[in-house]
Amino acid sequence: MQLRNTSSHYGLVNIVLHWLMAAMIVGLFGLGVYMVDLDYYDRWYNKGPDLHRSLGMIVAVLLVLRLSWRCLNPHPQMTGKAWETYAAHRMAQSLYIVLFAIVISGYLVSTADGRPIVIFNWIEVPAVLSLDLFGDINRLEDKAGLVHKWLSYLLMVLVSGHAMAAVKHQVIDRDNTLGRMLGLKSRR
Repeated sequence: MQLRNTSSHYGLVNIVLHWLMAAMIVGLFGLGVYMVDLDYYDRWYNKGPDLHRSLGMIVAVLLVLRLSWRCLNPHPQMTGKAWETYAAHRMAQSLYIVLFAIVISGYLVSTADGRPIVIFNWIEVPAVLSLDLFGDINRLEDKAGLVHKWLSYLLMVLVSGHAMAAVKHQVIDRDNTLGRMLGLKSRR
């Protein structure tokens, strides 16, 4: 398998980035839902949010890498009817926009008190508030938290639709759409 995309197949870099991000995003959603109900005495009370922030920042980096890679590589030709390819383009755009908004809102939640995000006790990402870019915004953490929560639910709806469309193309249309993202060659 080659590293770069072709007009008919995804390359290894795109496939790895896609599935790594998919696993991390679903995992982050599950962790986020789990940790909001933790009480102070739970051992995950601090570990959960620290892990969530660290993985969220890694997803942010992967998102930038994925979009950069997408711009520098050919995109395999989409299959299906005109409305399906239009919907697929809009779905991809929606996924990227919502992901960026989730990353930004999560960053604002995490840094609203002026403290940096510490990624696995290795790298610190400075707080925007400490840079005085936003000044004093009342209840920034609460407002950004609501945005983060509801966009995360929206993302799961979009991801579910994306997955169902891929399975539909693979099973009903038999056009190898999912197979291409799994690195499988067409059986035709």
